[in-house]
Amino acid sequence: EVQLQASGGGLFQAGGSLRLSCKTSGFTFADYAICWFRQAPGKEREGVSCIKNHDSSTYYANSVKGRFTSSSDNAKNTVYLQMNILEPEDTAVYYCAATIHTIRVPWIALSESGNGMDYWGKGTQVTVSS
Repeated sequence: EVQLQASGGGLFQAGGSLRLSCKTSGFTFADYAICWFRQAPGKEREGVSCIKNHDSSTYYANSVKGRFTSSSDNAKNTVYLQMNILEPEDTAVYYCAATIHTIRVPWIALSESGNGMDYWGKGTQVTVSS
């Protein structure tokens, strides 16, 4: 059974940092790309970042570039999203999702809002107060 479990959300102060984790199981981790998405109330889902696990290449939305960093631990089948210099606009439910179609990364996330990702996890709420 494929599982992706995002964790690490909570309430944070603007300017602060946090790290989200996406623990995966049930598929060959190295063959997939893992992307992070977020959705704020009343807004469409937004692709935030992607990492291709086979070579650790990373991609970011312009809104988070320079502040967020994605990394992976192949031994733990886990992807991380380090979020620095938090802004109230980062408040959203954050989801991780996986796709084996790595050739479609990052467009599947950053341009297509994740339509077509193979597997999704449940989200974790991140709230940033000003």
